[in-house]
Amino acid sequence: MQIFLSEALSLHKNLGRSIKILPSSLFPHLSTARQCCCHHRRRQENQNAELEELSEPSKMGGVEKTAKEEKSFDVNDYKIIKEGEAEILMHAKNEVFYNKTQVNNRDMSIAVLRTFICKRKEEHEAFLSRKTRASTKLSVDNASDHDTLTEVTVLNGKSNGDSEEPGAAPKLSGDNASELEAPAESDMLNGKSSGESEEPEKMSRHEPCTISEEPVITQERKGQVELKPPRVLESLSASGLRALRYAREVEGIGQVVALDNDAVSVEACRRNIKFNGSVASAKVESHLADARVYMLTHPKEFDVVDLDPYGSPSVFLDSAVQSVVDGGMLMCTATDMAVLCGGNGEVCYSKYGSYPLRGKSCHEMALRILLACIESHANRYKRYIVPLLSVQMDFYVRVFVRIYTSASAMKNTPLKLSYVYQCTGCDSFHLQPLGRTVSKNNSVRYLPGFGPVVPQHCSDCGKKYNVGGPMWSAPIHDQEWVATMLNEVKSMKDRYPAYDRISAVLTTISEELPDVPLFLSLHNLCATLKCTSPSAVIFRSAVINAGYRISGAHVNPLGMKTDAPMDVIWDIMRCWVKNHPVKAQSPDQAGSVILAKEPVLQANFARAVASLSKAQAKKVARFLPNPERHWGPKLRAGRQITSKHVSLLGAQALNGTNDEEGDEPQAKRKKTEDPTSTP
Repeated sequence: MQIFLSEALSLHKNLGRSIKILPSSLFPHLSTARQCCCHHRRRQENQNAELEELSEPSKMGGVEKTAKEEKSFDVNDYKIIKEGEAEILMHAKNEVFYNKTQVNNRDMSIAVLRTFICKRKEEHEAFLSRKTRASTKLSVDNASDHDTLTEVTVLNGKSNGDSEEPGAAPKLSGDNASELEAPAESDMLNGKSSGESEEPEKMSRHEPCTISEEPVITQERKGQVELKPPRVLESLSASGLRALRYAREVEGIGQVVALDNDAVSVEACRRNIKFNGSVASAKVESHLADARVYMLTHPKEFDVVDLDPYGSPSVFLDSAVQSVVDGGMLMCTATDMAVLCGGNGEVCYSKYGSYPLRGKSCHEMALRILLACIESHANRYKRYIVPLLSVQMDFYVRVFVRIYTSASAMKNTPLKLSYVYQCTGCDSFHLQPLGRTVSKNNSVRYLPGFGPVVPQHCSDCGKKYNVGGPMWSAPIHDQEWVATMLNEVKSMKDRYPAYDRISAVLTTISEELPDVPLFLSLHNLCATLKCTSPSAVIFRSAVINAGYRISGAHVNPLGMKTDAPMDVIWDIMRCWVKNHPVKAQSPDQAGSVILAKEPVLQANFARAVASLSKAQAKKVARFLPNPERHWGPKLRAGRQITSKHVSLLGAQALNGTNDEEGDEPQAKRKKTEDPTSTP
């Protein structure tokens, strides 16, 4: 073979270009030699390039670049941004999206992720303990069954005498018979039986679990003994800051996969991974891929999936619920608040399958619409969600849910959804459950909900209703998780850049009534009646003295959640107006119709002990102002910043500087600073 190859190469050298016109089929070994030489040459070139990169590095803040790459890398075009324990290099031309405001989002996600890892470990330990108890009980039962079997065998041997053949299995009935026949069936399946060959085919057709699934179960049990670190998917990574913070700040985390379908963003993410050292390089990997396709091709592979898109997440939800493992967690953000809060109801219905209603509680309704949409996508694959935490902060909503698989539990979904009837005159709202259950003889039937829950016109003011939904009407928080998160955040407050904000939000959520959807606004009630507003303490005391519960709402400092019906609320306000009269109004207005009725309930405005929450009693800050100007959404990556964006981003973003003095537009500055202006 080697001799033939050397001769062929010699022939190729002598003939020169003439051999190129000959078909390769005449010289198969020569073609192979050419391929080997080309492969060896390419491999040698790659090795030389790697050696050059390692031998002549150009370091800039920890990033190694070759001389060829440094031509396109200008230090002046980048600035170092530090958040938590991660640092990234950001280009000044808005090539990759970054928003400083999202530090609250990232800190909250890290807190939830830490709690998830702890809870996941506790659940695994509980599973192992149950498994140990079950195996112990099974071994005891098997031992007792073996003693019974031995006793029966001895009795049969004494009674039958020598009538049975030596070594023959005793004939038993009931459970013992099936236990004794099982080894014989397994011997037949393994080819140890000398009978007909039809019996193994019959067993493999009717009892496939005995043959094929037993090794799988064994492997699963072996894998479940050792809990692996959770894998995290950040499906829309941009600069990779979130993935880097997960890898560097969350203890016990496993692999973090960062995806983006923009080549510039992936390049920036990989540059930032190297910039953050060996820990980030070992845990974080970046891929150029469409998040929807990637999640569909990796079903049930990630313990945590993070969705934080620019706008609506609706197009990613179907693939995201399939990519999460059973019992895993989905973290989802929606920033299209104009759509979710009722500005464009038809667009919201096309994206989320629900119609929103405008009102003071529209932000909480946005949370519940997003949860209902995720549940709808999960139900298509016999899965369902369990909300852990649902927050509205800044200009977006974010939900954290666990996803489980169960066809029977999925039937409870209609019980968690409701339509909303909202009065156009007095903003009273009523919920219409989508389904109900009927129990009979230890069986549960799922039936459609009764309706309507309201008449054609409002019973309080006589106006008509708007209908919205369906939305999630079950609890949107797990109070145990919230309490655990709050304690963990307080114990590690130095590691959260936005500690003040997230601790305030978690404190308010921990005091919410979990089973009361939506909320009332005291100012809205007074605006309807055109009366002076009572203090929050007085109104809370009246509700508590009437025998009902009341709490605040984290989405609105003036919001009040209560399980008191609307007729009780209006009776309290009628009693308040009697002590604080109002001017005469037009009789057709909603407030006039409400005040024309006499109150059935006589309100007691004496201050109740529970009128203030624990946080309010301790004067804990719960609603903080924005830390700086222009704290809000930013432009999409790649868009050029022009003068029309000054009101949104500030003058320093337009000028490309960080001077705080440039926040004020130049037009206003000239108007106020020009002393020679004439009237």
